[in-house]
Amino acid sequence: MSRHRVEYIRWLTAPLLRGGKRPPFWLLVAVTASGTLAMHILVPVLPLAANDLGVSPGRIQLSITLYLFGVAGGQLLYGLASDKFGRRPTLLAALILYVVAGAVAGWATSIAALVGARVAQGIGGCGGLVLGRAIVRDSAAPGEAASRMALLTMVQSLAPGIGPAIGGILGAWFGWRSIFTLLVGLGILTLGGVWLALPETARSRGMSRDGRMFGSWLRLLRSPVFCGYMFGGALTSTSFFAYLTASPFIFTQLLHRPAAEVGVYYLAVMSGVPLGSFTASRLASRVRLTALLRVTSGTAVLGAALFFLVSATGTLSVVSVVGTMIIFSSGVGAAAPLAITSAISTDPHAIGAASGLYGFVQMANGALCTLVVGLCPADPALAAASVLFASLLLGQCFFLLAIRSRPRAGG
Repeated sequence: MSRHRVEYIRWLTAPLLRGGKRPPFWLLVAVTASGTLAMHILVPVLPLAANDLGVSPGRIQLSITLYLFGVAGGQLLYGLASDKFGRRPTLLAALILYVVAGAVAGWATSIAALVGARVAQGIGGCGGLVLGRAIVRDSAAPGEAASRMALLTMVQSLAPGIGPAIGGILGAWFGWRSIFTLLVGLGILTLGGVWLALPETARSRGMSRDGRMFGSWLRLLRSPVFCGYMFGGALTSTSFFAYLTASPFIFTQLLHRPAAEVGVYYLAVMSGVPLGSFTASRLASRVRLTALLRVTSGTAVLGAALFFLVSATGTLSVVSVVGTMIIFSSGVGAAAPLAITSAISTDPHAIGAASGLYGFVQMANGALCTLVVGLCPADPALAAASVLFASLLLGQCFFLLAIRSRPRAGG
């Protein structure tokens, strides 16, 4: 390549790489959706993959379970790395890992290779989850950041709904490996978008103020405000996994509905998340965040309480389950972005670390809720309802701790 051509390319891309500019919203959506889509899109084709690789259903499910572990652990690393090295280079490295791991998974000829590639894909994909939140907070004031975070949550919530549908169609037409072709293609497009259109948004980089890379975590964990928002947000949002795990058994075993209808009920319940997120995005810049968080998280508590009531009294029906869970998911969709924004705003020197730590606690709580429900197979509805209600009540206690610990001048 000639010297003049190199200089032209540098001139063309320089405005995009200069710090201080706000990244395009579509790019943030693509970045955050990559890890979420890869989590859900593989589920419908697990039986096809198991038959092709000659393994049991339990072994092929490790490609989902261990992917979640990769997502959880990776979030801790990216937060600290992005505070030290910058959002842009850290995100580029994560997306490269995501693309390479997806390609390896698509060519895997053994369950060990598939699971190993999926773990690496989870570690790469979660970079977008962490850094998307950090970039939003970098480039906006708290009130505006909450609004943009809510919009991001609203769009991102579509991935769990449409991912399984896309995966099922691709698997039926082109085989289970075609899913990884799609993920790799989308990953390459996202990588190109980040390379060309994402400016560096971190205001400062380097070691934390106490001279240690892990000092950011220590400062955050000593903050009752951060811990209150983090644990409150995690308990409120990812306790949803308890219901998602139990829902197929609730509808097929307890309510005797055909398995084909479960997906419809799932989509109906998930519709509450974008509804709540849209509402929060409209109100976040007009209403005090602490007051809005009280109302929205209280809505989630109401939905969980009603679901627990119909489960405990034996008055379960499709309408009562779906109706109460839509109330719950609407509250979660509105409260989750407010809690995230409030948590990662507590320390402007550790936004990336806060986002990573928050995401790790979210995933750990989701895994714990799923585990507890799985220990009570006799009554999946009551088990899920109990976990939801208990988690939401405990989350309210943490939110109260955060709000009461805030400086009086804070919002």
